[in-house]
Amino acid sequence: MSRGGAGSLDRFTPPVPGAVRSFDFPEVSRSSLSNGLEVWSAAAPRVPLVTLSLVLPVGEAGVPQERAGALALTADALEGGTLRRSGTELAEAFERLGITFSAAAGWDGTSLSVTCLADRMERAVALLAEVAMEPAFPGDEVNRLREQSLSRIRQRLMDPSGFATDRAAALFYADEVPYARPVGGTEASVSDLTPEVLRSFWERCFRPRGAAVVAVGDLDTQALAGALEAAFGAWTGDAPSRPDFAPEPRADGRAVHVVHRPGSVQSELRIGHVGAPRDTPDYVPLAVANTVLGGSFTSRLNLNLRERNGFTYGVRSRFSFRRQAGPFTVSTAVGSDQTAPAAREVMAELETFARQGPTEEETATARDYIAGVFPLQLETTSQVAGRITEIVVYDLPEDWPTFFRDRVRSVTAQAAADAARRHIRPGSAQIVVVGDAEAVTSTLEAEGLGPVTVHDGVG
Repeated sequence: MSRGGAGSLDRFTPPVPGAVRSFDFPEVSRSSLSNGLEVWSAAAPRVPLVTLSLVLPVGEAGVPQERAGALALTADALEGGTLRRSGTELAEAFERLGITFSAAAGWDGTSLSVTCLADRMERAVALLAEVAMEPAFPGDEVNRLREQSLSRIRQRLMDPSGFATDRAAALFYADEVPYARPVGGTEASVSDLTPEVLRSFWERCFRPRGAAVVAVGDLDTQALAGALEAAFGAWTGDAPSRPDFAPEPRADGRAVHVVHRPGSVQSELRIGHVGAPRDTPDYVPLAVANTVLGGSFTSRLNLNLRERNGFTYGVRSRFSFRRQAGPFTVSTAVGSDQTAPAAREVMAELETFARQGPTEEETATARDYIAGVFPLQLETTSQVAGRITEIVVYDLPEDWPTFFRDRVRSVTAQAAADAARRHIRPGSAQIVVVGDAEAVTSTLEAEGLGPVTVHDGVG
């Protein structure tokens, strides 16, 4: 086959990467309403759309263990109706105006968002305020949504991947740490949630001072300010303070945990430990380091477990950044007979990477990848609003999206290695295996990766 020449196509030589194109994050303006509700706005007039997000600085990390899932269900139940409209009437009001609405509570914040055509912004603001300030929590809707939440929880217990992720969190963190439980709560905690409980969480958490409205799109800033003041100005109260807790690990030393699922022909592996908070100074070099380790298809972990050994279709590593230190986790699924060698190879890669870090070539490739995909993650008004929401929730510097790519491109191999050394701790890793204990325990013990404990597979 031809390797080049006039009129021929060279299929052997990869194309040379082009220069990184410039990208400008929209300028963000800040103001406040008379009640203290902050407004963060960014003009993005390429298309006549607007996204508005009400961001509350309260999340599931601040919910007591016995009420876990309450804030997540409260957010879901906002679609159940207001003091003015039933759930059906509310859905029809959004649909008539072509407005998409969503509400969700995460670990560190709760967001209510609408996206609409720019000329319908004022009506969208009014509906958003109605949902946030006048929820009805009707019993039939709350009961329906609670049963849906319980169904998702039960389904997750039956899904090996979701079950493994939840069990790993419980084995990474001490019992009293919120991150040890699923963000949506447990079957025991969600079963007791009533309309009265949800209303009490709404009354305490849905308050303007400390919250913010993020507005992105083809904005008329004067009309926006007037609409927000008219809709939200009478809202009063302070949002609760953010929870302060130490993300203590369950154990200091390395250990192997086999969660027994009888008859399973495959094992779900979750290997990791308590990681780093979102505000760590190492956030950018860690992003580069993790891309090399397990954050891309050409990562070291994937080249080892998938390409070289054929253990799995894919393996990933991830730092889940939160206000407090979220988990660092390596995730994959392998056949039962490959469980022990796969765990051994993951640990070998972690130990080598924590000791040596990435090469110059690996660092350059990771930098280019992260910088290259960043603009692709900001193509819609909702995506831009999401980045600004991160600033609000995590108290980040206001310019971080503007200069993120520059900071990524300045990361050296040494900086990435130093960050990996500080935050990847193989000696503290908890090796969690969800699979058939009878098939995998003896081989895991033979690898000598740490003391092996077998757990009941019941959640």
